Formats: sequence, C-alpha cells, structure tokens
Amino acid sequence: MSCPRCDAALVAFDVPPALREHAPAATTAICTRCLRTFDADAVDAEEPRGQPDLSAVDPAFPDGEAGAALALVCGQLESFALNRASIEALVEHAERSGADVFAFLERLDAADAAFDLDRRRAALLDVL
Repeated sequence: MSCPRCDAALVAFDVPPALREHAPAATTAICTRCLRTFDADAVDAEEPRGQPDLSAVDPAFPDGEAGAALALVCGQLESFALNRASIEALVEHAERSGADVFAFLERLDAADAAFDLDRRRAALLDVL
C-alpha cells in the first residue's frame, strides 16, 4: 500500500456520509508525503479499522470528521481553482466539527506536498 505518485505510505479512512461528494470514494487513502488522496480500493490500501488515525500522516490532523474533512482538503489543494467550491465546503465542515483550519494549516508539515502550502494558505485566507 504505497502512493502511486510518490511511493510513500498511505493511510486509509472511511469518509463520513456528509463528505462523500467531495471524496474520491467512500473509503479514501491519503499519502503521508504528497498529501494526495485516492480511492483506497484502487490503490490497494489497507482497510481502515474504527476511527481514522490521521496522525500517521501528520500530528496536526484532528480526530473524527474534522480530520477526514481536512484530509480531503489536502487532496484537493493541488488544484485550488478547479476544486474551490469543494474546498470551501470541506473547510466549513471541518470548522463546524471543531477544527481550527488555519491553525491546522500552520502546524501541517507539508514540505513534500503536491501543492505549495504557503500559497494555498494565502489563497484560503483570501476566499474565506
């Protein structure tokens, strides 16, 4: 179970029903290095057990639905312009679930992410 783009480890998680329209699949996997998301079945990711433990990706990820929403945000930040509406909906959901999205983005260690975190953080500040 490794990322098809960068060969790093993947962490699979079940996507809450309220977020499924923004996810690649009901069970999604996020790369621990590039932060891209994939259909977990398509990349042969190990089935998640219980609540997702996204701390394996980065300790900044919160638990529960907020963590799942932020994982999906990360997967869409590579193309902010194309995914803007979905990103905004996911950010709103994460905030309603108790996450401080901007604190999360400040703490996230994304040196090898598929997107420039500083630029995406600035873009999010502009639109939110």
